[in-house]
Amino acid sequence: MLDVESFVSSHTFRIADLGCSVGPNTFLAVQNIIEAVQFKHQCQGLHYQLPEFQVLFNDHTLNDFNTLFSSLPPDRIYYAAGVPGSFYSRLFPNASLHFVHSSYAIHWLSKVPKSVVDKSSPAWNKGRIHYSNSEVEVVKAYEAQYAEDMECFLNARAQEVVCGGLIALIIAGRPNGTLHSQTTHNMIYDLLGSCLMDMARKGIIGEEKVDSFNLPMYFMSPKELETAVDRNGYFSIERMEDLPPITELCIGNHPIGQIVKVNLRAVLGGVIKAHFGDVILDELFDSFGIKFEEGFQMIMSGGKLNFFALLRRKAMD
Repeated sequence: MLDVESFVSSHTFRIADLGCSVGPNTFLAVQNIIEAVQFKHQCQGLHYQLPEFQVLFNDHTLNDFNTLFSSLPPDRIYYAAGVPGSFYSRLFPNASLHFVHSSYAIHWLSKVPKSVVDKSSPAWNKGRIHYSNSEVEVVKAYEAQYAEDMECFLNARAQEVVCGGLIALIIAGRPNGTLHSQTTHNMIYDLLGSCLMDMARKGIIGEEKVDSFNLPMYFMSPKELETAVDRNGYFSIERMEDLPPITELCIGNHPIGQIVKVNLRAVLGGVIKAHFGDVILDELFDSFGIKFEEGFQMIMSGGKLNFFALLRRKAMD
């Protein structure tokens, strides 16, 4: 779907990976994109006009860019640069990007909604770390933060992506029409929250410490993304499709409960450590692993959806 002929005069094809972390997944994605662009040039008889490639790796300022760059593929055919900062704001010059990629990143909000940690607010999320199974005011606060963030994301990209450029998103979300409390993602975070409350009841951590901790994540539905794109007006949705779920009960010799525990710790360990300290990490995730195995069937029966969306920057009149 990429019109490479319209970019021939650019000489440099720029790719941005938003939420790149430290690799190696980002390098695999970049290689796939470059190979696809090269193949498109060859198919259209433009192999003699192949552009140079520049890849811009983006993540928060606390990301370990040293690790990222020390593991760059030695045989890469692109120029690499790091761009620290939130992708909910401007990161790149006007009309400088041809292809934007982001995988399992935009379910992270820019911040926790202020009202959910405000004791005087009806949206105070006491005893929970996430919005599912919470009061309707909490859910609305998260929904409003998601809507604000997506507006910022799309407005920033509308200025940075050239007309005809593409944005490829892989999104951890929820099926259309599914309640937040009935999705697998949210059930998992509810379970983690219950483990923290167990530790509070044992006196290992303070209950107020749990009350002040909320995860800045929101799992959008495809319909919510469509609404955000329509409201923005600068992009068309060229393709949207569900990705196949992981249904295996084990990977190799490891039960899926162990895999989920390890992955969850990799994703959230730093956030939890920053708030509670690292002393609780082993006990917390061991407790989570046990509870997950006990409630596996119910959790995995929830609505689960990872989906792919491809957006094209419109040519505006």
